[in-house]
Amino acid sequence: MRTVKIAILAAVLVGLAGLVACNRDTDERQNTTSKALAGQQTAAQKPAEKPDADEGEEGEEGPATPAAVATEKPAPQQTSGKQFVYNFDSDTPGQLPAKCHAARTGSGAESKWAVMDDPTAPSKPNVVAQTSTDQTDYRFPLLIADVGSFQDLDLSVRFKAVSGSVDRAGGLVFRLKDPNNYYIVRANALENNYRLYRVVNGRRSQFAGANLKVTSGEWHELRVEAAGNKITCYYDGTKKIEATDDTFKDAGKVGLWTKADSVTYFDDLKVGAN
Repeated sequence: MRTVKIAILAAVLVGLAGLVACNRDTDERQNTTSKALAGQQTAAQKPAEKPDADEGEEGEEGPATPAAVATEKPAPQQTSGKQFVYNFDSDTPGQLPAKCHAARTGSGAESKWAVMDDPTAPSKPNVVAQTSTDQTDYRFPLLIADVGSFQDLDLSVRFKAVSGSVDRAGGLVFRLKDPNNYYIVRANALENNYRLYRVVNGRRSQFAGANLKVTSGEWHELRVEAAGNKITCYYDGTKKIEATDDTFKDAGKVGLWTKADSVTYFDDLKVGAN
């Protein structure tokens, strides 16, 4: 009789153990399902990330609505063989060079261009310098030459990157319609690169470039040739960029360019119509 009671007790214990295990499995499955549903609800309720305000086409920079700029005064288109040289040596220190005017693409403080003496100038005694240190990133000071407009051209300048923490660059603009529409090739001493851009309605997009060493505090030469839609860019006499683009086909003005807080000196700006 005792043996029968023990067997019955053992069977009851085994049954209880099985029931407990079954309940535990059910609870775990319910918890897993609840967590999965909660995760789906959280993902569904999570708002989409806000896009960058300046983000547009691939490689394009700038505000969707460009800053207003003054209309450029017309300049006579130069015929093949016509050349001009700006060495700034006959200009008054502290003033803008003759037959040039200052402008700006983007926002921030106005540019600050002035002729100044520099004992290291390639052609002594004077250079022209952009000295404003406003750190607005999308800010491009321009010095535009008013002597004429050029379609096919050979354009060059000597430049020295002096300082700048946001940017430290110098460049040449050409086929400029106004401060929001032009081509620009520039060298950057912080990034060690050479880039060719189009600026359309105040928005900038790169379409060619090269990586190279750009030393601060030393004079270098930038040069660009434009013939039809072909653009060839040289750095210190060596061809670095060759590209084609049909954005600006007509003649336009030429000039100098910097970015943000770049303090940059320029000398011997030369342009010839081809």
